[in-house]
Amino acid sequence: MSISMESQLQSIFEDVVKTEVIEEAFAGMFMDTAESERMKLISCLGAFRQYWSTLPQESHEQCVKWIVRFIHGQHSPKRISFLYDCLAMAVETSLLTPRMVCQALINSESLEWERTQLWALTFRLFRKIIGGVDYKGVRDLLKTVLDKIQTIPNVVSSAVVQQLLAVREVVEYILDRNACLLPAYLAVTEIRKLYPEGALSHWLLGSLISDFVDSFRPTARINSICGRCSLLPVVNNSGAICNSWKLDPTTLRFPLKGMLPYDKDLFDPQTGLLRYVLEQPYSRDMVCNMLGLNKQTLNIAQHKQRCPVLEDQLVDLVVYAMERSETEEQFDDGGTSQLLWQHLSSQLIFFVLFQFASFPHMVLSLHQKLAGRDLIKGRDHLMWVLLQFISGSIQKNALADFLPVMKLFDLLYPEKECIPVPDINKPQSTHSFAMTCIWIHLNRKAQSDNSKLQIPIPHSLRLHHEFLQQSLRNKSLPMTDYKIALLCNAYSTNSECFTLPMGVLVETIYGNGSVRIPLPGTNCMAQGSVTPLPMNLLDSLTVHAKMRSQVTRVTKASCGGRCGSLGSTCPWGPGFESDPGQLLPNVFKSHAWGILHTLLEMFSYRMHHIQPHYRVQLLSHLHSLAAVPQTNQNQLHLCVESTALRLITALGSSEVQPQFTRFLSDPKTVLSAESEELNRALILTLARATHVTDFFTGSDSIQGTWCKDILQTIMNFTPHNWASHTLSCFPAPLQAFFKQNNVPQESRFNLKKNVEEEYRKWKSMTNENDVITHFSMQGSPPLFLCLLWKMLLETDHIHQIGFRVLERIGARALVAHVRTFADFLVYEFSTSAGGQQLNKCIEILNDMVWKYNIVTLDRLILCLAMRSHEGNEAQVCYFIIQLLLLKPNDFRNRVSDFVKENAPEHWLQSDWHTKHMSYHKKYPEKLYFEGLAEQVSPPMPLQPQYLPIYFGNVCLRFLPVFDIVIHRFLELLPVSKSLETLLDHLGGLYKFHDRPVTYLYNTLHYYERHLRDRTNLKRKLVHAIMSSLKDNRTPGWCLSETYLKFGMNPREDNVWIPDDTYYCKLIGRLVDNILLSPGPFPNCDWRFNEFPNPAAHALHVTCVELMALAVPGKDVGNALLNVVLKSQPLVPRENITAWMNAIGLVITALPEPYWIVLHDRIVSVIGSPALTSETEWVGYPFQLLDFTACHQSYSEMYCSYVLALAHAVWHHSSIGQLSLIPKFLSEVLKPIVKTEFQLLYVYHLVGPFLQRFQQERTRCMLEIGVAFYEMLQAVDQHCKHLSYMDPVCDFLYHIKYMFTGDSVKDQVEKIICNLRPAMKLRLRFITHISKMEPAASVAAANANANAPQPSAVSSPAPQSNPGPSNVPLSVAQ
Repeated sequence: MSISMESQLQSIFEDVVKTEVIEEAFAGMFMDTAESERMKLISCLGAFRQYWSTLPQESHEQCVKWIVRFIHGQHSPKRISFLYDCLAMAVETSLLTPRMVCQALINSESLEWERTQLWALTFRLFRKIIGGVDYKGVRDLLKTVLDKIQTIPNVVSSAVVQQLLAVREVVEYILDRNACLLPAYLAVTEIRKLYPEGALSHWLLGSLISDFVDSFRPTARINSICGRCSLLPVVNNSGAICNSWKLDPTTLRFPLKGMLPYDKDLFDPQTGLLRYVLEQPYSRDMVCNMLGLNKQTLNIAQHKQRCPVLEDQLVDLVVYAMERSETEEQFDDGGTSQLLWQHLSSQLIFFVLFQFASFPHMVLSLHQKLAGRDLIKGRDHLMWVLLQFISGSIQKNALADFLPVMKLFDLLYPEKECIPVPDINKPQSTHSFAMTCIWIHLNRKAQSDNSKLQIPIPHSLRLHHEFLQQSLRNKSLPMTDYKIALLCNAYSTNSECFTLPMGVLVETIYGNGSVRIPLPGTNCMAQGSVTPLPMNLLDSLTVHAKMRSQVTRVTKASCGGRCGSLGSTCPWGPGFESDPGQLLPNVFKSHAWGILHTLLEMFSYRMHHIQPHYRVQLLSHLHSLAAVPQTNQNQLHLCVESTALRLITALGSSEVQPQFTRFLSDPKTVLSAESEELNRALILTLARATHVTDFFTGSDSIQGTWCKDILQTIMNFTPHNWASHTLSCFPAPLQAFFKQNNVPQESRFNLKKNVEEEYRKWKSMTNENDVITHFSMQGSPPLFLCLLWKMLLETDHIHQIGFRVLERIGARALVAHVRTFADFLVYEFSTSAGGQQLNKCIEILNDMVWKYNIVTLDRLILCLAMRSHEGNEAQVCYFIIQLLLLKPNDFRNRVSDFVKENAPEHWLQSDWHTKHMSYHKKYPEKLYFEGLAEQVSPPMPLQPQYLPIYFGNVCLRFLPVFDIVIHRFLELLPVSKSLETLLDHLGGLYKFHDRPVTYLYNTLHYYERHLRDRTNLKRKLVHAIMSSLKDNRTPGWCLSETYLKFGMNPREDNVWIPDDTYYCKLIGRLVDNILLSPGPFPNCDWRFNEFPNPAAHALHVTCVELMALAVPGKDVGNALLNVVLKSQPLVPRENITAWMNAIGLVITALPEPYWIVLHDRIVSVIGSPALTSETEWVGYPFQLLDFTACHQSYSEMYCSYVLALAHAVWHHSSIGQLSLIPKFLSEVLKPIVKTEFQLLYVYHLVGPFLQRFQQERTRCMLEIGVAFYEMLQAVDQHCKHLSYMDPVCDFLYHIKYMFTGDSVKDQVEKIICNLRPAMKLRLRFITHISKMEPAASVAAANANANAPQPSAVSSPAPQSNPGPSNVPLSVAQ
């Protein structure tokens, strides 16, 4: 600072405070008159004003700081007081800005609590001028003042307390809601930063802070989901992948928005939720999603995402399994304990492999938690779980990481004598040997590292070790016991020892090369064994041993039915699960077409629970495979297309969007360039998925969505139309797309004319080579099958040239001919005279399939089902399908024999191959026109080379086509009876469907509108599919006894209407399934089940049963809500949120008519006297809307029940379902909300879901924000007096700072300007407007609140507008 500035300021102020000698001599005896005091002030201020006007802007702050330093340098309270008056007057006359003065005062180093008089005078001045500071300045000053208060010690002399209290008055004034110096929301944010949950505020402030924070509890409650801590997801359900279940990965807390005083249970770590999810089989992806763990960072050392809270829960789960093992008698009965240990080893390998959990930390933690517990029975299973990880990773990691296991050994194996060798004929013997195997691996590692940490074999394990050594030396390893598995597990890291047991294992599968096994097809033989390895043996091998057995090599000769189990028995073994991506390109490069065919069959018929991204990756490989010349042969082309069709139709509704959005940059890779049928199947899957997940709910266009590019690419590749009856089932945006992109169809008349023209050419051409060239040439019209049909119709035989043309056309090009043929057939049948001619037509068609083997049944039916015929022609098309399937016996016999002879549980069979061969002997697959070759004149010698068929046949290939056929028949009302006939004759095939319940669920959900009034057909469909499975499922596995007894019986006159008890029992069954283990459903091995875990199974079968009822969706929805909204004796009070959770899960998994009834309930509650008349209420509304507290004290009301249930339902809802809320608010609720209680109820209802809208659909969030203000305006105009202005305003500020920012400012500004003055004053910071007279506003506010009016100096300052912003502001801004 320049000397001149200091000296000039000094001369101004010292001049005023200087005293005469006589005054100093008689201190305190002289007193200035008020007039002279005033004159002094004015002269001082005048001199200062003159000087201030010469100062450059940048020196202003320094100048004020100097003045404060000068004042604080005085010792006379009188002088300080006088100088402070000078400052106050400078602020009042707008010479100095209050913010600059306040900041200089509070930041002065001389302002210390020990100088009590200075302290008191400073804060009195502060209190006087702070009203003129803008709201962000007040927020910053509040923070600094609170920090200053923290410097006051806990013990001070009572004499000075009175002086110190001046600062409390300042804080009190800042927090005074009627003074409204800043949004209270900003104040509470600063306070909660300084005093987080559970911390006490400074004693000087007394209850001031806690009362202020408590005033925000209503706002926190408005933003809280009722009973949130009790809500649980169903893993792998569509709702489970949304943001509702996210947790903070370090604290396991919910990610709550804002620094509000939420209820204590919301701040607690949600260990129960994580533990519940971890316990579910196949929950790894959901755990990663919940905790934000990213698998991609596996090989990046600096990105290790170790998650200690996850480790703790895994350890607790192991301890729980140990406790369970203490009480279970049997282990190897497939019981819950065995399944739990299997699942644990899967979770442990995954999370430790991806470095989300640390192995040594977990083992030490386990030791700590098991110490002194005496849990011994489960020790072998625990060691088996640890062995899985150790054997696979010990070679890549330091020995020290694994040594803590020996500490665990000392704890769990206290025996002094040797543990006897178990019975090695039992699979569990491999668990008993696990600890010895671990010691062998540790010892091997120590030797290879030349480590000094070698541990001698513990005495108790000596017999086990000697037994393994002896077995190795013996060399004879029978397959009848588990010696091979023991040796593989013990020596998988020791190549010399491992080769012996693995050699025996591989030879068992390969055979020794001398045996040749016949396979279906001509000249098709394989070497090896026809009996697969038993499931128990595979389960007895560690993951590492299985991976070292080189799954791919084993696959090459897999004749047994269980090669896929090598993958599926590992926890979907890490390594094998990526094989679909790595295996196919390698096989393709090697031109190993036999292996390729076998692999595709395995993916189709033997693999379970392949992760969705591998399935879509496989689909992409198949599309690229379909384009290469080598796959252009009949058998391989058919196999590639069938596998692709299965992959497309089997995609789960919640999997479609996440998987296909990965390919948006290049959608071509997951679409077929030439197969219209596959692309149509994908569109049908897309329509079903977006319908079931409500993706398009509330929107009319696909513009801007992930589907647009995919649909556009499909239309470029394979332009096509949809029949109106199919199109009407699509979600509205898809309908609009296809109406816009209409493709002109070739007229039936033209097709007939072209066929006649080509047929004339066929008859007139004499040169054989010309004929073959003309009809097989690329680009010639694909009409050749139509010509063959005409030949058979007219002459009853086909010339040899016809066969040669077919061969020349090739498998890929022939598909187009089948497509045209399908259209031509419809034309022919439409115009046939009926009777004899019709019989002749169907006979020829049947011959083309079964006698001449020109086209396979599944391809022909698929093409027919995928054409887009309208009206009468569509009926004819479906009539042809029905005739083809049922009129001749060929296909019916194949189906009935296959269903009769075989069972779907391939993993339990050892004679699959025998049955497979006898079926193919009886019904050989002929894919190379063999029948035609025999029938032509002269017959053609034909010896096609077949690829090995291990698992497939025409029935299994037909299943995905049958799925599509059923859907097409459902869309067209007149063919309902035909569909019932098809189901009667062919429904038994669903015994082999890999997802029968999911198929039923999707069908009933997607066609809800079509099936609403066709209850008989609906029942028939459920009955056909469920009864096909009855012999292979335990009773009670799916439909409830009540439904089987009453719902399955067709009674037209007297339809069964279930009562409340039925719905309560059905929901109770799901509640038990989520909360209890084991639940009410029969136990099973989830690795081979349609669903990955018990809760997913329970949810789907419950939904299928509810949709199958002959009751309108609206009535079912209301009955489900009544389970908790009516007093039900079967629903226990203490467990009410678990029941609400189950209802939320079920109702959101049903079509819209079922869950939309909740909106009606909300409307009736909002119109009820409890919310419309103020006299009805007793007590504080926020207490009455706190469902949990009211429920515990038996004081809950109907409206709080509806609130809690709505929260449970919406918490489980997809974003599509939630996106109807803005419309519901603005069109239905806004007109009826008139009272303050109604407004608070609506805020409570929707407030907690703003966070989801912000993350998933911002447009909806902004619409809701505006609707909230519009409702407030209606209430403001309707009510004379508002009792809860502050909570309402706090909530609106929360929305501004946490969600909308300034995005809705323009819409709400007009509304705020029209509110009553007190409300307008409180909300003025939202719009940054200060057009109202501040003093008048304050006066009005205070009059409204009956509070004393502050002085003019304290009137809030006009707020500056910092410019528009469309992003939520952080509170710190």
